[in-house]
Amino acid sequence: MSGDCDFGLIGLAVMGENLALNVESRGYKVAVYNRTTEKVDDLINGRAAGKDFVGTHSIEDFVKAVRRPRKLMMLVKAGPAVDAIIEQLLPHCDPGDIIIDGGNEYYLNTERRVKQVEEAGMLYVGCGVSGGEEGALKGPSLMPGGSKEAWPHIKDLLQSIAAKVGPNNDIPCCEWLGNGGAGNYVKMVHNGIEYGDMQLICEAYQLLHELGGLDNDDLYEVFEKWNQGDLQSYLIEITRDIFSVKDDQGGDGYLVDKILDVAGAKGTGKWMSQLALDLGVPSTLVTTAVFARGLSAQKEARVRASEKLNGPASGSNQEMTAIVKQLIGNREAFVEAVKQALYASKIVSYAQGFVQLQAASEEHDWGLNYGNCALLWRGGCIIRAQFLDRIKEAFDADPNLENLLLNSFFENAVEDAQESWRAVVAAASIMGIPVPAFSTALNYYDGYRMARLPANLLQAQRDYFGAHTYQRVDKEGAFHSEWLQLRKEPAHS
Repeated sequence: MSGDCDFGLIGLAVMGENLALNVESRGYKVAVYNRTTEKVDDLINGRAAGKDFVGTHSIEDFVKAVRRPRKLMMLVKAGPAVDAIIEQLLPHCDPGDIIIDGGNEYYLNTERRVKQVEEAGMLYVGCGVSGGEEGALKGPSLMPGGSKEAWPHIKDLLQSIAAKVGPNNDIPCCEWLGNGGAGNYVKMVHNGIEYGDMQLICEAYQLLHELGGLDNDDLYEVFEKWNQGDLQSYLIEITRDIFSVKDDQGGDGYLVDKILDVAGAKGTGKWMSQLALDLGVPSTLVTTAVFARGLSAQKEARVRASEKLNGPASGSNQEMTAIVKQLIGNREAFVEAVKQALYASKIVSYAQGFVQLQAASEEHDWGLNYGNCALLWRGGCIIRAQFLDRIKEAFDADPNLENLLLNSFFENAVEDAQESWRAVVAAASIMGIPVPAFSTALNYYDGYRMARLPANLLQAQRDYFGAHTYQRVDKEGAFHSEWLQLRKEPAHS
């Protein structure tokens, strides 16, 4: 026997509670459960009072409250907690019931769970959820994948609660992505791009503040202007807002200046970087962003080093210093140059993310639709940005587009920004301002556009010391040379 609820949700932390309220607001009756049952009662008697909810105090009652085929979603901490809940759910479920994990799960865990749950007769979905607390309540970006048979049963519900975009605000940021762990992989790449975006914005901030002399009021105005143009995005918007917030804990001045410069991380950026290495694709920007957070965490070591290690001496190279002065002498021109560098670097970040998605899709036979991926990120999620429309257009025009940089729109955008991009990176280097993400993006662009790289020498080195062989530009096949015998004997003094 099953109840009359349309949907069940386990896990009533802020994300889970907000998502449950979102589902109910779309006309669905919702059953909720939490291991700490007081949270169930608090929701039912608080924010859900008078709404179409059923609170339950056991897994068995929770499952019974939902009509078949049941749609049961978990929003709990990724890892062992998810496995534990699945083990509790399965004995009470019926064939065809659908278990959905909405956490930031490692995609291989989802692949394993799909097999486990399907073997038990049920269906399993790993669904990336992006948008934070506000998105969960008002409309997140949803990235589902797993048991394909589940999609017709959950499509209407998930698309109803998702963020909407388009001219008529009627296109849901939710579409089926593929089998197994496809949804979680796409969410991971989303988060990796987010790492890169945030690091790039932070580097722009440091350049504008330390080289350009902009204070928080100035920065607010700059980011407000940027948010009206090509850089329009959620992250630019919230960065603008941050510069306007005064210290709310009794101090003077702005809150951002009182925050310790140590950044945290939850692991998805690291996953993307590690998996890029496994695939052999150069997702250099997310890797740089992860390492930048790691360096920020070495706060005490950096403070000690700052007292001993010197940067460039002021005026030591008059010619190079003049280049910097020319760039930063006109504040408006410098702000525009940093904007262009940020925009070009951001394009590279997304280009790398989609190259990794393409490699993973081919490896796992997911058949990802890259235009749909861009659409899913157009609203509700943290990396939502205006130019994602352009990414969707690029992949709609050419589903097999090898790299976003080869699309005419992005090719022209980077070409237009290139002079400013190079000038900003050069000025930062001359003045000793670290811009790891800006320079990594530029190095990727330069490496990608080179028909010939110095890897010929590298492969010669490998063959010299390890007989790893090499290929030739003029002949087919693998070759090995006896370098020690063929070398020129060094002159001995």
